[in-house]
Amino acid sequence: MSIISKDLNRAKQLLESNELVAIPTETVYGLAGNIYSETAIKQIFKTKERPLFNPLIVHIPDSDYLENVAMEIPEKASKLAKKFWPGPLTLVLNKKPTVPVLITAGKDTVAVRVPNHPVTLKLLKTLDFPLAAPSANPFGNISPTRPEHVEKYFSKKIKMVLDGGACKEGIESTIVGFNGEDPIVYRLGTLSIEEIEAIIGPVSILNKKEVLPDAPGMLERHYAPKTTTILSDSIQKTLKTLEYKKIGLLSFGPKKNFPEVSTELSLSESSNLEEAAQKLYDAMHQLDAIDLDVIIIEKLPETGIGRSINDRILRATK
Repeated sequence: MSIISKDLNRAKQLLESNELVAIPTETVYGLAGNIYSETAIKQIFKTKERPLFNPLIVHIPDSDYLENVAMEIPEKASKLAKKFWPGPLTLVLNKKPTVPVLITAGKDTVAVRVPNHPVTLKLLKTLDFPLAAPSANPFGNISPTRPEHVEKYFSKKIKMVLDGGACKEGIESTIVGFNGEDPIVYRLGTLSIEEIEAIIGPVSILNKKEVLPDAPGMLERHYAPKTTTILSDSIQKTLKTLEYKKIGLLSFGPKKNFPEVSTELSLSESSNLEEAAQKLYDAMHQLDAIDLDVIIIEKLPETGIGRSINDRILRATK
C-alpha cells in the first residue's frame, strides 16, 4: 500500500502526534517534524542517518512568524525575506532561546525559510509549530523531487508522503547567513548570487565546511547517486578514458548521441538553466536506477543557477 497521499488533515494529525511526514516544497521534498518535539527531531536524524552536527532548516508559514524563532535580524536579512519569501531562500539568524539546540546542532543560530508550495503553506498555517524539514532522502543520497522518490527511500520508515507533485525548482534553497551585517552565502542554491546581490549588494561565499558546518548542505559529498559519477567539461575526452563501460550521460542542450553511451538524458534540449535545475535530481534518479558502470554529467555554464547546478553535480562526484 502506497504511503503517498493528498490528505492534509492526516498529515496534520501525524505531525501533531510527533510522527514524521514528507512534505513538498518548490525545491525538494522535506522530511518534516515538529521542531519542539524531541521525539520527532531525533527520528529525523535517525531515519535519514544524518549526523547530529549537521543543523536542520526550520520551515515557517510566513515572514511575520520569523520573530518566533529568530532575533536580532539584520536589515539585509529583512530585505531578502521581503523580496524572496515565500521562496528558495534560507536565512541563518540568531535563534530565540526557545528553539531547541538539537535543531541547530548546538549553535546559537537557526536556519529558517518560508517554502513556496501551496500545499505545504496551507499545512503550516494549520499547525501550532514550525517544521524542521531536511531533504527526504538518506543522508548523502540524491535529493527527492517527486513523492515516488521519497516512497522508494522510506516506505517502511514513515507513514506518509504528502503529495504535492513534482517540485518546480528542483534544487535546494540558497542559504545566506551574516557576520554582523555582512552577508555570507553558505550554500549555493535555486536563488542565484546575482539575484541576491541585486537586493543587498556584494556577498561573500563560504559554501563548504566539513567540520561543524554553519548551515545545512555544506558537506562536500552530498546529493550522490550510488553509481560512480563524473562531471565533465569535455564529454568526448571523458569517453576516451571509459572504454568497455556501460555509460549513462546527462547532457545539456541537444542530445549528443555518442555511440559509446548506452543511455542519454538531456537536462534541457533548449539549454535552459531553470529547466535543467528542475530536472537534475529526477534524471539522476532515473540513471541511478539502471545498471550502469558510470554516469557522466555535462558541466553547465557557470552563470546564474548554472553555478548552483554544477555545485550539486560536483558534490555527487566526490
